[in-house]
Parts: sequence; structure tokens; C-alpha cells
Amino acid sequence: MQLEGQVAIVTGGASGLGEATARYLAERGCDVAVLDFNGDRAREVAAEIGGYSQQCDVTDAEHAATAVTSVMARFGQAARICVNCAGVGLAARIVGREGKTSLDTFRKVIEVNLFGTYNVMTYAVQAMMDLPPLDTGERGVVVNTASAAYQDGQVGQSAYAASKGAIASMCLPLARELARPGIRVNAIAPGLFNTPMMESLPDETTAAIVANVPFPARLGHPAEFGQLVASIAENPYLNGEVIRLDGATRLPPK
Repeated sequence: MQLEGQVAIVTGGASGLGEATARYLAERGCDVAVLDFNGDRAREVAAEIGGYSQQCDVTDAEHAATAVTSVMARFGQAARICVNCAGVGLAARIVGREGKTSLDTFRKVIEVNLFGTYNVMTYAVQAMMDLPPLDTGERGVVVNTASAAYQDGQVGQSAYAASKGAIASMCLPLARELARPGIRVNAIAPGLFNTPMMESLPDETTAAIVANVPFPARLGHPAEFGQLVASIAENPYLNGEVIRLDGATRLPPK
């Protein structure tokens, strides 16, 4: 798929990996819709890249449906590219101090990371199905965000790893399901990236994290995530895959 002139939806596009992806796709000539719970910041990012913004609670199916419809109204066509980056990284042991359980945390993480991805993807794919096929035969591509934690989650990441593992597991069955209309589904499993969450950590903590990355021995640059999204969109034979983007790191237990 040629990126120039394509409409792209990016959830979680107001910060972190989502913002970097929105900026990268805009630089490559896409008309980008920035969807985020933080509507004010989404508007700022959209204004800077010449795109469109929509406040969206991805856990709400009606919000997701309205956002996809509004993108179609704004650009005059459905998005051929849907990138789901919206997510939360809440951590909690299944049974914590004083015997406190963490079911509420588990539910919140699953609702945002998994149900939120599924909600937006559902309506984006529904709209893609009505698009005319490109010369490659494809109508669109979905790129979801898993995590290296889906394979080597750390202590306290059971909810997060479960949500990202589900996203990874969806790729192949969805790719098979959507083969007839020509819609590809892939996922990226990022490792340790220089996002606002990482920037808030003490220097010594960041140094310990970086020491675990074989090469390059640094945190990932968010733009590198956006670059991989673009590569996935451009390669019509890449389908049903989960791609780790992590500098060959494997997360330690803690």
C-alpha cells in the first residue's frame, strides 16, 4: 500500500508511541485522525501535523463507532490504515499487601487494552470493507499494539501481559477471517521505549533497564515504532504476524 494520500486512524495518538506514529504517517503523506481520551492534547497533535482529532474513550463501543464515522465525514472516505496504540500499563500483584486482591486493576487493563482495541478495530474494519480494493487487492490494514510482555511479562504484569497476549493471539484468526475482503491484520510487540512513562523513572532505574538491552543498548525511539507501522502498511504480503521490536531484549522477572 502506498501511504501517500491514505487516511489513517491512530488511537492513543496524543502521546507516546501513538503520537510518534501519527507524526510519522503524516510525514509520509497520510491524512491522520488522532483519537485519544485526552481530547485537548489530541487537538494539539492534530493541529501540528495537519490532521484531524476526535476525543474517544476506546472502551465505549459507541465512542468508537462515532469516531470512525467522524473520520469518514472529515476526509470523505474510510481509513485504510487503523493503528491501535491506546492502552494503560497498570501493574499489580494478584494478591498484594495485606492480602488485597487486584481484580479491579485486571478488569481496567483488559477493558482499555483489549476491549478498546477490539472496539475501534471492529468499526474501522467494517468501514474498510466498503472501500474499493487497491491494485494489490487489499482494502486496508490494521496494526495493533501488543508488547514484549506478552511473552516475558514481569512480576505484577499479569493483567498487562494477558491483555497484550490476547492482542497477539487475535492476529492470525483475524487475518484469516478478513482475507476475503483483503484486510490485513498485524501487531507490533514493542520492548522498552522512551515514552513519557519511562521518562518519569529515576536515572538509575532507566540505566538498569537499558543494561538489559543487547543492541542497540538504549531505549527504543518512538519514531522507530512509527517506522515499523509504515513498513507493515507498505508490505502487502505481511499478514497475521506479531513482530517484536525490542533490540533483542528479554524482560527479566523484575
